[in-house]
Amino acid sequence: MRIEYDKEADALYIQLREASVDNNIDIEEGVTVDLDEKKHIVGIEILDASKKLSLKDIINITIENLPVEKVEAPAI
Repeated sequence: MRIEYDKEADALYIQLREASVDNNIDIEEGVTVDLDEKKHIVGIEILDASKKLSLKDIINITIENLPVEKVEAPAI
């Protein structure tokens, strides 16, 4: 998972997994969900992020109930 903010574009992108984007759906003005070929969610784009979210919302990320198990790093 990766969260990226582009200050110039004022766009926030939450990438849930690495996959090719095949399609996208606008769920409200300025919020788009990217889908892969099987219609699984790849990521979420939020335009005008600073107007939709406060800076506090953007920089404070809380992760709850994350299953704790050893995950092997991919070979490089």
